[in-house]
Amino acid sequence: MTLPTVFVPHGAGPCFFMDWTRGPADTWDRTAGWLKGLLATLPERPKAILVVSGHWEADAFTVQTGERPPLLFDYYGFPEHTYRLAFDAPGSPALAARVRELLGAAGFATAGDAERGYDHGVFVPLKLVTPDADIPVVQLSLRADLDPAAHLAAGRALAPLRDEGVLIVGSGMSWHNMRGFTPAFTAKSAAFDAWLGEAVADPARREAALAAWDQGPFAREAHPREEHLAPLFVAAGAAPGEPGETAFRDQVMDVVVSAYRFGAPSPSR
Repeated sequence: MTLPTVFVPHGAGPCFFMDWTRGPADTWDRTAGWLKGLLATLPERPKAILVVSGHWEADAFTVQTGERPPLLFDYYGFPEHTYRLAFDAPGSPALAARVRELLGAAGFATAGDAERGYDHGVFVPLKLVTPDADIPVVQLSLRADLDPAAHLAAGRALAPLRDEGVLIVGSGMSWHNMRGFTPAFTAKSAAFDAWLGEAVADPARREAALAAWDQGPFAREAHPREEHLAPLFVAAGAAPGEPGETAFRDQVMDVVVSAYRFGAPSPSR
């Protein structure tokens, strides 16, 4: 059974686990509900999850190799209890080695990191996706140059994992302008989101469109720096020639935010 790949919005800090006061109290409820239902949409339960988060960059693609990664509370200014969240998913040194093998065979330099913990781009969404933390999780860094073509190629190299029971997850945000969560950006976010949704849906032009993503409407307003979009490149690259879809869309903090899925379509489609 071949698993799809997904790009998920991981929200703002620990937004799903606190009383949200920076807008309506239900701001993140719909995103949380979609994340909670994600596993039920898959053709089978994953044996492991590989996550590429927008919060880890390294000179070379670097893989988390620890058996029991801790948590990195890499957010600031949130309620005290959000720094005591737990997510005890095991790591998988075997999967980490397989990731390095596949990337190395494709010509990429790689590294391993046995000490790094799960950052909030991993544990915040996965606490909803896998609340029992009973599926092994491995995190893969972005490459610090954020080159779209390289990240698409890395995804292609990792595609065999989908037939090995591994769910490949890109974790970021389809709109990530820290000064751009206001009504002044609503229409711009909708325009960029519409362009991005069309780009990912067409496997014939997807890679070319994503490689030139900054030519999309209001692209640099959506992503002044593209670290939160680059995980999408990996998820898309891991499903070459296969359909893509907008799996979830909502308006949060005055802007449009979406999730994407590649390969096996959602059951409702």
